[in-house]
Amino acid sequence: MQSYEWNKAAWDHAVDEGANPYTTVVSPEEVAAARQGRWSLYLSDCKPVPKDWFPSLQGLKVLCLASGGGQQAPIFAVLGADVTLLDASARQLARDRFVAERDNLSIRLVEGDMADLSIFADDSFGLIFNPPSTLFIPDVAPVWRACYRVLQPGGMLMTGFLNPDEFVFDPVALDSEGAFEVKYPLPYVEQETLSQEAREERIRTKAMFHFSHTMEAQLGGLTQAGFVLTGCYEDRRPEADGNPIRQFMPSYYVVCAQKVVRSRPTERPREPRR
Repeated sequence: MQSYEWNKAAWDHAVDEGANPYTTVVSPEEVAAARQGRWSLYLSDCKPVPKDWFPSLQGLKVLCLASGGGQQAPIFAVLGADVTLLDASARQLARDRFVAERDNLSIRLVEGDMADLSIFADDSFGLIFNPPSTLFIPDVAPVWRACYRVLQPGGMLMTGFLNPDEFVFDPVALDSEGAFEVKYPLPYVEQETLSQEAREERIRTKAMFHFSHTMEAQLGGLTQAGFVLTGCYEDRRPEADGNPIRQFMPSYYVVCAQKVVRSRPTERPREPRR
């Protein structure tokens, strides 16, 4: 729970600072365009989620999971979905409240942990939309199990996550020199790489703590939870962010997974003894 509280405070702080792009709300013009059928939703930086991944959104119960910041939930609401948004950061939720009030949209806001969806009943949602956020939690398995439980049979989970290989490099060398220096073993747990002094400084300044997860944990965890993968694509960092990683490998993977409830095989009646 320490990392949860630290990152919750860090996201609240990011909203107050105003420099993080994931705290920037959609504009009135984007909302107006969505009302006219011109819209895109993202689970990575550059490529929009394919339109043919989405079921009919009119009246669909959608859970925007760890998706605060006034970006995705308002678009779903414009498109006629019955939207619930869960996020750990009260300040991020406030961004969505601002857009909802500005544009007369209905969004249910819930403050909570993405790994604990016990507030929701089984089979509550037809779609879960989860932008890259698992890098802020230590274990993805409880998230996938919770998502499977609250999805309706046939429901879809769309999620994006960082390429875990990025975490092997020294970020200071990358940012300052564009140099690829292998430094950290994977999976990466940031709080364990820091000295006590450095860790306390990050907590004091409300910086975020990150976790990588293996592909086995991400994709294997989805299938272990019961999902069937129905779509996948990769994306790279934006050209403008200056990170040289984009020239060599993808930074994001985006996955669509479906809750398929397999019926138990019926037992054949035994032949009567003669």
